Amino acid sequence: MSASPMSESEWLEFLRSPARPAIVSTVRRDGRPHAVPVWFDLDGTTVVFNTGAHTVKGRNLARDPRLGFCVQDDALPYAFLSADGVAELIDDLEQVRRWAARIGGRYMGADQAEALGERNGVPGELLVRVELRHIVAIRDLTG
Repeated sequence: MSASPMSESEWLEFLRSPARPAIVSTVRRDGRPHAVPVWFDLDGTTVVFNTGAHTVKGRNLARDPRLGFCVQDDALPYAFLSADGVAELIDDLEQVRRWAARIGGRYMGADQAEALGERNGVPGELLVRVELRHIVAIRDLTG
């Protein structure tokens, strides 16, 4: 085996299963990076996650919607996807709640999805949608 790029279908499957956290990087007002883990899901090829409007990440994205997005598989044979994109922020509570439930269920199990949607689908929470660009996705890094 040797390291090789993933096709679009391969990197989409890599992002879908299993549920792994992503690291999202935003730009602070003074230009410093801010990187945090997020739970996410896909809507077609669009990455979707939730954040609070008043969090560092939420404030950064409202001011400058550019972000970095990275997911890794830290088990052999190792793989990763790294990309950038531009965030679209949505405050429609129905969408925020629906996606919070879907994302929560993806990571915590279907039995907890609705409770997580109710907890995170409240005023002040945002839905973030990102079309990934400049994608680098590599598999079989140990080869």
